[in-house]
Amino acid sequence: MTQSALRTPLGRVRGLGSARGGTHHWWMQRVTSIALLPLTIWFVFSAVGLAGAGYAETRAFIGAPLNAVLLLALIGLTFHHMAAGLQVVVEDYMRGEFARMATILAIKGMAVLMALASALAVLRIALGS
Repeated sequence: MTQSALRTPLGRVRGLGSARGGTHHWWMQRVTSIALLPLTIWFVFSAVGLAGAGYAETRAFIGAPLNAVLLLALIGLTFHHMAAGLQVVVEDYMRGEFARMATILAIKGMAVLMALASALAVLRIALGS
């Protein structure tokens, strides 16, 4: 099967091919999913273990270097994965180029702000300030 056979008739007339951006996006979704799996399991078991714990014990748990690093990784990957997934939904189902671009920028901006706020909270506890 030739490459031209994979194109739509309109694509053949215009000479347009794939932008090839979807493959990277697809792989990043898979990589973040795989990385989030053990982090989420760790977080759930940690949260269950902290059930009923006091404020000081919870702060000490978050302040431990390994726990702080794992929480920061969980935060960063979660918001990155969320933004990438929502971007796919918007690109697939939203009409109008301006509205689509504005929505994607809003999603990415909110994801960055929420990730920064969450990371700042963890760092403030971990660094004791």
